[in-house]
Parts: sequence; C-alpha cells; structure tokens
Amino acid sequence: MAKGLIRIVLDILKPHEPTLPLFAKFLSELSGVEGVNVTLMEIDKETENIKVTMQGIDLNYEEITHAIEEYGGSIHSIDEVVAGKTMVEEVTTPQD
Repeated sequence: MAKGLIRIVLDILKPHEPTLPLFAKFLSELSGVEGVNVTLMEIDKETENIKVTMQGIDLNYEEITHAIEEYGGSIHSIDEVVAGKTMVEEVTTPQD
C-alpha cells in the first residue's frame, strides 16, 4: 500500500517574520513531518524567498499549504514531489 507524499520541495515567499528557525520548527510540527530544511534563496526589504524541503510519511499538502499561509507565506511553485513507500532519487541520463 502506498504511503502518500514522502517529500515535497516548495518555493515560498514569506515576510521576514517569523524568522527562518521559527518557521522551520513550526512546519516540522505538522502531522507526518519527520524533517524540514529551509534555505534562504533571496532577501529584499520586506520579504524572503525560501526553498522548503519537507520529508515524512503521508505528508498532507493541504495542511502544509494552510500552515504556510497562516504564517503569511505564499507558495510560488512545487519544485519536487516524491510519493510512495520509498525515496526515488533523480538520476542523470545521457539526454541530460
């Protein structure tokens, strides 16, 4: 039986507050989340563009989206999704 989403990578725009450590901790407390990685990509006067990688078992995308919006963030794009029982890493092929 499939386990659902086990990794999701999001491009997010958020205000400076909450800070990155608080934002990561908040996301890590969502159901099914086993780990969160937040990388600052760009910063300006009022906002931060961040890449968020979340990994776990049966991640709930709707809950994640709601939590991000609750903290003033918005999802620009979904950059990667992994679903199933096991992590499948992308491989380079000759066409790449």
